[in-house]
Order: sequence, then C-alpha cells, then structure tokens
Amino acid sequence: MAVRESAAGLPGPGRDEEAALLFERAHYRHDPRWLLPMSPRLCLACALELLPEPSVSLVRKKHVLSGFRDALMRHASLVMQLVAQDQRVCIHFISMLFGLLCNVEDGSITDLCIEVLIQLTTQLKLEQTIHCLLDECHKELRNMPSMRGSLATLTLLGKLVDAIPALADKLVMEHSDLMEHLLRGLVYPSERVQASVCYLYGKLYSSPVAAEMLLGHFREKLCPLFLSTMDGAQTKELKINCLGLLRQLLKYDLFVSMIMNKSVLVESTESVEGPPGETSLPLVLKKLLLSRDETLQVASAHCITAVLLHSPAKHAPAFIHADIPEFLFEHLSSSSEVLVWSSYNCLILLAEEPLFFSKCHTVYGIESVVRSLQGILRMNNTELHKQGLLLFAQILTRQPEEIRLFTSSAMCRDAGRALQEAVNSPVLEVAAEAVKAISAFLRKDHQSALPVLYKELQALLKAMLSRCADFSQTPLNWRPLGHASSRDSEKAILRRGRFLLSTLEGFRNACRLAVEFQNEPSAQENPFTAPSAEKEDTLEAFSEFLLSACDSLCIPMVMRYSEQATHPALMEVFLSVLHSLFVIVPHMKEKFSKKLAASSFIQLTLELKARFCSSLSHSALNQVCSSFLYYMCINLLSAPEKTGPPSQEELSAVSELLQHGLPQISSRSPESLAFLSDRQYVEGATRQRQYCILLLFYLAYIHEDRFVSEAELFMAVRSFLLSLQDQGERPPLVVFRASIYLLAICQDKDGALDEAVVGAIRKLLEDILDLHLVYTHHPLVLRLFLLYPELMSRFGHRVLELWFSWEESICEELDNVASAGQPNLPASLAALFHVLRSSPSTLLILLDLIYSSPVDTARKVLIVLRTFLRRNEDVQVGGLIRGHFLLILQHLLVEHGSSPSGASGNLPLLLSLLSLVQLRNKSEQELDSMAMKLLHQVSKLCGKCSPTDTDILQPSFNFLYWSLHQTTLGSQKRAAAVLLSSTALIELLEKTLALTWAEEGSPRTELLCSAWLLTASFSAQQHDGNLQVHQTLSVELDQVLKALSFPKKKAALLSAAILRFLRTALQQSFSSALVTLLPSGAQPPPAPEDTVLAPLGTSQVLSLVIGLQNLLVQKDPLLSHACVGCLEALLDYLHARSPDIALHVASQPWNRFLLFTLLDAGENSFLRAELLRLMTLFVRFRSSGILSREEVGHVLQGAALADLSTLSSTTLQALRAFFLQVQSMGLLADHRMAQTLQASLEGLSPRASTAQPPLQDMICLGGVAVSLSHIRD
Repeated sequence: MAVRESAAGLPGPGRDEEAALLFERAHYRHDPRWLLPMSPRLCLACALELLPEPSVSLVRKKHVLSGFRDALMRHASLVMQLVAQDQRVCIHFISMLFGLLCNVEDGSITDLCIEVLIQLTTQLKLEQTIHCLLDECHKELRNMPSMRGSLATLTLLGKLVDAIPALADKLVMEHSDLMEHLLRGLVYPSERVQASVCYLYGKLYSSPVAAEMLLGHFREKLCPLFLSTMDGAQTKELKINCLGLLRQLLKYDLFVSMIMNKSVLVESTESVEGPPGETSLPLVLKKLLLSRDETLQVASAHCITAVLLHSPAKHAPAFIHADIPEFLFEHLSSSSEVLVWSSYNCLILLAEEPLFFSKCHTVYGIESVVRSLQGILRMNNTELHKQGLLLFAQILTRQPEEIRLFTSSAMCRDAGRALQEAVNSPVLEVAAEAVKAISAFLRKDHQSALPVLYKELQALLKAMLSRCADFSQTPLNWRPLGHASSRDSEKAILRRGRFLLSTLEGFRNACRLAVEFQNEPSAQENPFTAPSAEKEDTLEAFSEFLLSACDSLCIPMVMRYSEQATHPALMEVFLSVLHSLFVIVPHMKEKFSKKLAASSFIQLTLELKARFCSSLSHSALNQVCSSFLYYMCINLLSAPEKTGPPSQEELSAVSELLQHGLPQISSRSPESLAFLSDRQYVEGATRQRQYCILLLFYLAYIHEDRFVSEAELFMAVRSFLLSLQDQGERPPLVVFRASIYLLAICQDKDGALDEAVVGAIRKLLEDILDLHLVYTHHPLVLRLFLLYPELMSRFGHRVLELWFSWEESICEELDNVASAGQPNLPASLAALFHVLRSSPSTLLILLDLIYSSPVDTARKVLIVLRTFLRRNEDVQVGGLIRGHFLLILQHLLVEHGSSPSGASGNLPLLLSLLSLVQLRNKSEQELDSMAMKLLHQVSKLCGKCSPTDTDILQPSFNFLYWSLHQTTLGSQKRAAAVLLSSTALIELLEKTLALTWAEEGSPRTELLCSAWLLTASFSAQQHDGNLQVHQTLSVELDQVLKALSFPKKKAALLSAAILRFLRTALQQSFSSALVTLLPSGAQPPPAPEDTVLAPLGTSQVLSLVIGLQNLLVQKDPLLSHACVGCLEALLDYLHARSPDIALHVASQPWNRFLLFTLLDAGENSFLRAELLRLMTLFVRFRSSGILSREEVGHVLQGAALADLSTLSSTTLQALRAFFLQVQSMGLLADHRMAQTLQASLEGLSPRASTAQPPLQDMICLGGVAVSLSHIRD
C-alpha cells in the first residue's frame, strides 16, 4: 500500500513514465526492498513478473528493459545491491531475460536483452550466474533444430566472451561440442548468423589457450570453411567479423602456416580442375583491397602485414603472385593517412622478397611512391613521413641494377625533389630516413636516364649536407659529470654521429656515382644543351661541386664531431670519400692533397690507425687509412712545392714502398720516433717501415703539420742517418731528401750538428749525381749547407744555384721595391743574409754564380746581393768583391780579349754589382792599388767594346765616373791619368758622343749621358792637372749647340750632361788639350766682332742663350742647375772677350720674363739655389732692367724673415753668394737695408760655413751615375 501511495504521489508526465516501469497488477504485493530508491523508480519484482507475461505488449517490455539498462548505467552499485539480495532471484532474472531473448524476434528488444545480460554478468561477477548463462546458451543451441533462431544466442555468447575473456577457455574446455554448432552456423545461409559465428570464433581464438585447443578443429574443419565464407561474404558486417577472426588467427605462426599452405595448395591447383569453392587468402584479401570501403581496405592491409611479419621470405611470394603490390601501390594515392600507412607497411615487408622486384612491381609503382611522398610531406604525420621514406629507401636499395627503376629523367627529378623536401624536415627522424633514401638514390642505375640532372643532384646533396651541418651545430646541453642529463648528452652525440654517418654514406655514393660516370661518354654532359649555352649541367661541374662541398661542409662537420667522439665506421666512410675525390677531380688532386696535409690529415690518419688498428680489429679502417695516405703521399710527391718533381722511376719505387709499408704502421708518434731511432741492425722490411714513417713526417712538416716535437724528431733522424752509415746503406732519394729537410728544420737554431752526422750526410751526398735530386727549398736547408764548411766547400755553389732557381717571386718583389725604403725581408732571404754576414766568403760563390749562371739566375743573384749590400752597410765586403771581380775580369780579358761582349751574358751584371759596391762609399776615399787595377781593367774592357755594347758599357762608365768623383783630389788625378792613357777608351768616347746627333743607330740615352759626363770629367781633370794626353777627342761644336737648342724629348739628363761638357769647355776657354771642338763642315769667314768670341759666333751665343732659357723653363731641378752653371760660364767667357756682348746678353728683356716664369706662387719661392744663382748673375752684370733695386730689396727682406734653418746647404751657399754680390755692387744705399743685410750675413755666415754638403752626392738616375756637385758646381 505504501508503494502504491508513493507511486500515486508522482506528478503527471513523470508519474506515467514511472508507472510504466511497474507492474500495477502485482506491484502492491512486492516488498519495498525490490524498489530502486531513486529515479528511475524501478521494481525488480515487477520486472520479473512483467517481462514474461504474454499479455504485456512488447513496447512496454522494451520500456522496462530500457529503464533497467539506464538504471544499471547510472546507478550500477545500487542496482547490483538490489539484484544480489537473493541469488535465486538473480538467477531467475537472468534465465527470464535469456528466455525473452530467445523468444522475441524484435531486434531492438534482443539488443536490450543482450546488453542487460552482459552488464549484469560482468557487474555481478558470480561464477554460478555465468555458468547458468553458458548452460542456457549451450542448451539452446543444442536443442535448436536449425540455426535460424541462433543469432541472438550466438551474439550473446560473442559479446559475453568479449566482456569476460576468461570465458573463452571455459567454453572450449567445458562446452567443446559447441564448436560443431558454430560450424553449422558458418554454413547457414544467413550472413548475420555467419557474422555472429565469426565474431565468436574471433573471441575464442584471441585466447592463446583456447587457440591451442582449437588447433585441430581449425586445421580439419574450420580453415577451408572460413576462407570460403570470407570469400563469399557480401555484407560489411560479415567481412569485418571475418577479418577480425583472421587477425586473431594471424597472431599464431601455426595458423598462419596452415592458412598460407592452404592458399598455396589452392593456387597450385588453379591451373587444373580443383574442388569448387576453395579459395586462397591472398585472393580473398586482394578482393577486399579492391573494395571501395576504406575500413575493409585498411583491415585487409593489416592482415597482409600480419602474415608477412611471421616470415616475409616464406609468405611474400603468394601475395606477389596474386598481384597484391599493384593494388597497394594504387592505394598510396588515397587521402586516408591510415590506408596509406597500412599500404606502406605491407610494401616494406614485400620489398624484402626478390620476387617483388623481378616481377617489376617497383617499376610499376615507383611513380605512385614518389607522388605519395610528395603528398604526405605536406601533412603533419611524422610517422607517415618516416614509413614512406623507409619504403622508398628499401625500393631504391634492393632494386636490381639490371632493371631500371626510373624510366625518364623527369621522374628522377621528381624523386630527387621529394627527397630534398624530406631532408629539410625539422623532425630529425624524418630527415634521417630521408638521408638514407638519398644514399640509396645515388646509384648509377637510378641516375642513368638521360640527360643526367647534375644540377638537381647538386641541389639534393647541398640540402642533405646543410641539414647535417645545421644539426651538427646544435649546441649540446652539457651538465656536470654524474648528472642524469649527461647520459642524454652522450645519446645526443651518438645520434649526431649516426646522422653524420648516414650523410657521409650518401656523399660517398655521390662520389662513386661521379667515378662511374667518368667512363660513360653519354653522361658527361646534357646532350640537349644548346651549343652556345653555358654548360653547368655537366659531370665536370658536378665533380667540382663534390670537391667544394667536401671542403666546405663535410670536412668541417667531421672535424667538429671528432672533437666530441671518434667512431671507426664514420671515419672509414669519411676517408673513403676523401680518397675518391682524388679520382673524381684529377686536375685538383695535388692541390687538394696539399690542403689536406696542411690541415693535419696525416696526423689524423696516423692517430686513427694507432687507436683502432693496432690489433687485427678494424681491418677495413686500416685499409682505408692506408689507401688514403698512399694516394695523398703520391699526390704530394708528384707535384712538390719546394723541390723538383721526381722521376717516374723514383715515383714507382716510392709507390711500392708506401704500398707495402703503410698498412704495417699502426703506432703512436712516440713509438714511431723510437722505432726510427733504433740503431741496432735493421732488416729490410723494418727499414722499409722506417722509410715510410720518415716520409710521413717529412710531408707533414713540409706542409706545416708539426705534430711531433722538433727536438725528438731531430734526434730520431740523426740516429736514422747514422744507422744507414753503420750498415752502409743508401736510402731512396726521396727518403734522403726527407732526412736532410727534417734535420735542417728541427735543428736547434743555436746548436750545431756533430761531425759524425755531417760526415754521414756528405758521404751520402757524394754518391748522388745532382744535388737537385735531394734538395728541398727552405731557408733552413740553405743554412744547413752553408753553415758547415765541409758541406759548403763541396756543395755550396750548387745549393745556392738551386736556391736562386726557386726564388723567382721574391727577387721580383725586391727589384720592384728597391727604391721604396727597406721592406721586411722574407724568411728565405733573412736566412741567406744571416749566412752572408757570418761567412762573407759565401759572397764569392754568389759572384761566381753571377758570372757562370744563366742570365735569369744571375740577375736574381745580383738583386739579392744589391739588397744585402744596401741593408748591411757595416759589412765591409768591398775589397773581397772587387778582388774576386778583378780575377774574373782578368780571366775574361785573357780568354776573350778580342770580343769580351761574347764571353758571358752575365758580365753586365757583374759590372753593375761593382758599381753598386762603389756607390756604397759615401765619403771620399783614397784609391788603393786594387782600385787602380780595376780602373785599368775596366778601361781596357771598354776599349774593346763598340758603342752598341750598351749592357757592358753602361755599368763600366758608371764605375769609371764614380771612381773619378768619389775619391780624394790626389786619387782623382791618378785615376784620370790611368784612364787617359787608354787610347781605345778615348776613341770609344768619341764614337759614342758622335752618335748623340745620329738619326739611326743611336745607343740608349743613358749611355750617351754617361759618355758626356765622363768626357767632361776627363777634360776637367786633364786641364786642372796638366795631364798627358795620348789621344785627343773631337766634338762638333755646332752639333752640341744644336742639341741644346733642339733637345730630345724626355732627355733632361742628356741635356744636363751636354751642358756640363759645354760648361767645362767654356771654363777652359776652349783650350783643352783633350777635347777639340770642330766646326761642322765649311764655314763662312767670321765677322770682325766674332773673332774675339772664337770659336763661338754672336749668333751661336744668342742661340745658346735662347736654348738655355727654354731648358730652364722646363723646371727640372738638375737641368736647371746645369743651365745656370752653363750660363755663368758663358757670361764669364763673353765678359773676358767682349764685356759689351756679355752685358748685352745679361740684359736681354726676355731674362726678366724668364725669372718671373721660374717663380711660382708659393711664399719665398725665390729661395731656390738655381734662382738665387741666376739673380746673383743678373746683379753681377748690373742688369737693373731684369732685377731692380727695389726688387733686390724685397728679396733681401724676404730672406731676412725666412726660416733659414730649413734650407739645404746648396741653397744657403747660393743665398750667401747673392748677399755678398749685392753688397759688393753697392745696391744697399738705404741704411736700414744695410743693417738688415748685415744682420742676415751675421746669421747666415756661420750656417753657410758649417752647413754640410748633401748627404749623398753620388746618385743613380735611370741607370746613370751622376755626381750632383759635378752638375751643379
């Protein structure tokens, strides 16, 4: 009654719904404990009476079941308490629900019954309840005449086993005859029943124990029936349940073997008549792959994968013969990531079978793979990227070479671009897979489709290397030792190493590709390139790219990684890459080898061998290291930088030596040095190893890779040489060259070799045909040979000759900067200069070289000697050089007296050196007997030459000129007497001077300058000293004046020299006993006024004055001094004969214009020596029209205000002469002006008297020796 009241108290709609859950007719009798205390207000007792009641509509029953299900879901614990109050009630309720399930055909009620039963069973967890339900199901199936009504029971059993997996074993063990009913259901013509059976079978076979017990059942009965059912399935439900069962079966190897053996048997009988209805698993799965249902396609692919996982080699052929790869390739174009992933997995496993390739499935599917890669790389599924790249790499790696994979270059280009995009992925795992695929892609048969796209390959390699470089530069987060993250750092280093190794393997394959294409003419360049186009897409450009990429990316990456870890496999690949580059770019192999040697690769390779190859392990690494060292050494020795190239015979011997010795070397540097130092008896094979070690040290040192101590290496080489001497052995030339070089380089700079070693070296050298075979160009090697008298006396000449043959650029630089101060010396020259300073006798060898060597070598020796003499003015070697030169000159004149110019092409260089030695004497010195002998011999040499022997005459004239002007007055007189006694020299001068105005055959202007200066000097010395003349010299006066009136272009020095000659003649009043001035042919009788001026005429005087004025206007300093000096001598000459003509010449109005032309706009521009002398001349001849009294006053005033300390001594002398001339002429009428002058004189006189002459009076202008005082004073 209370229950009814509570139900009656419900509001309207809610009351109706709650009332529908109660069986009103019987509810009042029920105990309240069976009523659920919350909504929905369900009474278990009502449900037990209402559900089996036939009079209750199915709709209401369904409502009650639905309410009970909702209560179970929302209040499971409360409902379980309600049901579990009485076990009999619980079992009765379950039996009632099962009865309803079996008797009701309504599918929705059936589903509700199954759902409630499953929930009750699983929630109650009562063995008795489960047994009750299983028994009911078994009884129902056993008593069922046909399988028509078994669907619900089978469905319940399947879901029950799914909910409680342990029931599978119980069903198989306790209800084994149930399997026969399942077989009946499998052949029943209802796919819903079949689907339920397959579902139940799937749950049973999911248990390993049940599966083992059902093994015989499957083999004998279920297998063919199941395959047939699966093949004939039409509904998706049946297909999915079949695939589910198949997936469970495929977990076990035995079932896989049964199914696949059955499939193979069926396929083998397909060609003949076989039993109808039998089918094979590959064909069934193929049919599902062809369906348009993505779920079925994915499930089918999963099943194929499950089969192949057991044994790809055993089971893959069946799927390949069924053409399944074809359809898997087609599925790669799907937009479903799951289907593409599944297809990738299948294809990866199928690719392990060679039949997959021989059937040309890859040729058919490669385009799909490439297109699929391009598509998936736009997605964010990293795992999909990795699987796709793994498949591509598998295909590229396993594809047989005889079956071309890419049939066109366009397809090859698409593949390369897809890989390029993949390797640029920010995800390291994807990039790593891409690198492996690139490595497999770089195979000759993959790239043989013409034209070979080298630029695309370059872009791909560049992307791969750049990605690796970016990864290798990622900083590692190092932590203190012992911290957990240090292990992470170690893992990161290993991961980095693996990525670098894959990258290097890819690059090695690219190098191998380049090597293989070298023998393919069609692959050298793109045959479709236009002839006029720039050919970048060629094998040559690709090869050079490989070299550049290795240099700029591979080597830095490996070196950076080797600082953290060293892996033999990685270094093996790396060194093989370097080795292959020698073959790929043969024209660069020497340069590349030199760069590697200079980058310590000899040291690196030896350390690798010592670390990993000392035992029998890592034989492959040892072979690669030895091969790399061999080719690098051969390249370095074939094109040496500091020694002559070896002969082919020598190179062959070294090649054999290295091939046998290098694989045996696996010791560390200290051990190698100790081995080299062993002085006990050394046998042949051991000696060969010593030779190899020595060569490696030599090549390393010569390229500045000094990885062993110099002192230790020095002692080792010393012991090695003494060991050779003890055993009387002669090493190969290249080994001996290495020994000498290393001794010289490693020797202590202040130490010295002991006599035993020097003796050993000399003995070995004496057996060598030519020193160039063992010479290495280095300043310390030169020092070694020149430092020890035993070596210098025997080999010094040849060593210096070899040294100069290598010093081309340095000598040119010295020659170019000869007049540009004192630049820093190269090391080689500094070493030579050090030896020259410590052993001046070496200079004699250099003089011999100048005389006996080829002209090019002699010229370099001269340049070096000239530089040495200029830089070492304190070294007194003049006497030594002059004495040796005197012997050379005497020998030459004896042997080639008639034609010395043909004796040696180097004679001019020797004469130039002699002139240079003379030039070093800054102060006047007495000429000793040797100097006089040299003068005599040089004058004799000149006398035997013709004016065309310019190369000999120019330095000879310079020497004679300097000898006359750079000595004391007494010595000048003696020297002049010696030279004037050489009639041949005077005749030569006469011939040379006559060529000044010759139109053709005129010698160089420099020689003419020297000839005029020498003639002027001879004439002055003869006239002043009244010396005896043995031969006169004739000059045409008219031609001299004409040469000054019409000077040659750019010949200021020649004009100055002629003016010096004419000035001398004027100062001597044309009365020289040496020089005779002749007229130029028939002359008209002189006018009366010209008689006093003879041999000059008035017109000639005026013409000469005009010429002097024109020359002055050129404003050349030296020429201006010469002009003013000649004008002074001319006016003196005229004044002595006709003062009126002298005054007339000095007062020419043009002179004033000339004076102001010479003045520039600068302040005190008149304070120049030549201008002051010119103004002094005008004042002296009272040319007031040229320089007025006021102007003289302005000049004096300006001089008084000027800073006289800045003026040269020449200018000061000219200024003092000007003041004295003004004072003597009485031009200072003004008292103030007189005081100003007096003060100036007092201030100037001490300066003028103490002023020193110019620092260097003797100079060389354009190869001509010139004394400035001779021109000026």
